[in-house]
Amino acid sequence: KVTIQTHILTSFGSIATQTSFYRPETKDGDPRLWIYRLKETTEADDIHVIIAMNPNDLYVINITKVDIVKCCETSIENPVRDLVHTLSDSADQVSEELLSLLMEYQNRWIDTDLNADTAIGRQVEALLGIDMNDSPLPDYKGIELKSFRSQRPSIRKNLFCKVPDWDISHLKSGAEIVDKYGYLSGGIKSYRNTLRCSAPNTQNLRLNMNYPDNLLEIEEDEIRGNDQFKKVADVAVWRLQTLHHCLLTKHHETFWIEVDTRMGDKGQEQFMFNKIEHTRNPIVSQFDILLEQSIITVDLLLGRPKVDAISGKPKKGGDAVSFKIKRNASGLLFPDSVTYKF
Repeated sequence: KVTIQTHILTSFGSIATQTSFYRPETKDGDPRLWIYRLKETTEADDIHVIIAMNPNDLYVINITKVDIVKCCETSIENPVRDLVHTLSDSADQVSEELLSLLMEYQNRWIDTDLNADTAIGRQVEALLGIDMNDSPLPDYKGIELKSFRSQRPSIRKNLFCKVPDWDISHLKSGAEIVDKYGYLSGGIKSYRNTLRCSAPNTQNLRLNMNYPDNLLEIEEDEIRGNDQFKKVADVAVWRLQTLHHCLLTKHHETFWIEVDTRMGDKGQEQFMFNKIEHTRNPIVSQFDILLEQSIITVDLLLGRPKVDAISGKPKKGGDAVSFKIKRNASGLLFPDSVTYKF
């Protein structure tokens, strides 16, 4: 049993109490919590939000009875407004810290160490002391970093990478997709193409939004002319819930870093920060709509040999499945954004 200090907030005051976390001795593996004094402000079917400011401090708000927006907009001091302002200040502190670190390189050309599309992103992480990794979590204290070159106006922004849910897919791996739909390139059989909902690609594969089953599907189509096509085979699927989780986890807060580039005297690429678009809180329902409108697309890069960026030696794997959004469309997914110009 663990007891944590708790504050029940109302529109006008705060009730100091405790929350108990425990498991009943008669029920193995049945964790529970009990907020003392909750009944003083609660009726049946009320909904509460519980906020952990830190591991030893909880705040509870009955959002059925407390109008958080009104509490924040009023000029009268109240504990709900104070809590929201504290949370907001805490969130802004990290973004201001990150922006300050990047501003140290304002109007400076920075050398890259690699001749690759990922060179700038890796160098930005190196400037911030971030180790290269394949984690699905954001890069810097909860903020995701995405870098791209200003000279490529048609480039799509990479949202996240996520292979299909093979457990419910017709084909069970990237290798099976390559076996059935791949082609020889440089003596290696692989599959490299973009999928969208609007039309099949050159291998007749297309995305389809299956709303009744909450799935995004890859299907093989038969093209019948005049933009008409019909599904002839299932390929693979994602659960929409899986994709929503990836989006919310990866892009709760993001710095989209646009850079200018040039070639240095020694033939290496150099870059200078141009501007940063700071986004927060993507709209999950918009993600589905943008997929359906082919504003968000999926790149399949399957079967390609993977090369170590440092040693240049081949590695196992190499498959990548990337969800990308058109460069100028991020405002449709992230309406809450601010742009910082360098």
